[in-house]
Amino acid sequence: MKKTIILLLLTCFCLGSANAWNAVGHRIIAEIAYQNLSNKARRQVDNILGKRGMVYTASWADEIKSDTIYPYSHVWHYQNLRAGMTHEDLDYLYTHPTAEGQHLYYALDSLTNYLKTIDKTESDVLKFVVHLMGDFFQPMHVGHPEDKGGNKTQMRWFGKGTNLHSVWDRYLLEYAELSTTEYVTFLTDRYSNDKKAIQKRTMQECIYNIYELQEAIYGYHEKGDNNTYHYAYRFRSDMEESLYTAGIKLAQLLNEIYR
Repeated sequence: MKKTIILLLLTCFCLGSANAWNAVGHRIIAEIAYQNLSNKARRQVDNILGKRGMVYTASWADEIKSDTIYPYSHVWHYQNLRAGMTHEDLDYLYTHPTAEGQHLYYALDSLTNYLKTIDKTESDVLKFVVHLMGDFFQPMHVGHPEDKGGNKTQMRWFGKGTNLHSVWDRYLLEYAELSTTEYVTFLTDRYSNDKKAIQKRTMQECIYNIYELQEAIYGYHEKGDNNTYHYAYRFRSDMEESLYTAGIKLAQLLNEIYR
């Protein structure tokens, strides 16, 4: 039944309107969001997913890729953003989310609208929204189509062969050697003075920031600097701001839905 519901809701909203991070990254985002929910929103979300369920199921949408459930959801996890796009290009794609296929912007828009206008208690839809908001802020999930978001761009991480996508999904996050709880506390403390400014950002402004980071990542790779320490020093703060921003924007979205 739930498979049918999600397929139908995406079909309905079509005319109307790769893993990202690792499991730890998605839980960090969900925990930051959970801590910033209103009391009313937190009660409703807990009623749907269980106590702190949005944190525990934050990576569910990746885990089901190994199952036959929702096979059409695989393309929801990324948005192809080519090189040299302008703010106007990005605005158009965000406001016309089916313009280049049924990918991340389309799925997040459709699923969010379903919760807002049809049934806010549908648990699988809510779990997708929690997860996809994290994907939204992962710069290699809005990467260039020709290299499949960095999957075909090879690089080395402390002597180990890998690719650009995996570095941003996993290795850069693991480099800090912090647990989920430690990272949430660290990011909350670090960005406490920036929280209000981040809350005021529009989703379009967030897209501009993510896209600029994506372009910086590709530009750095083209320079051929293979020093892992240099890479981590250059991009770790950008990654951490993306994680924190994703959590804050997810909280705002859920507070709006479950007000």
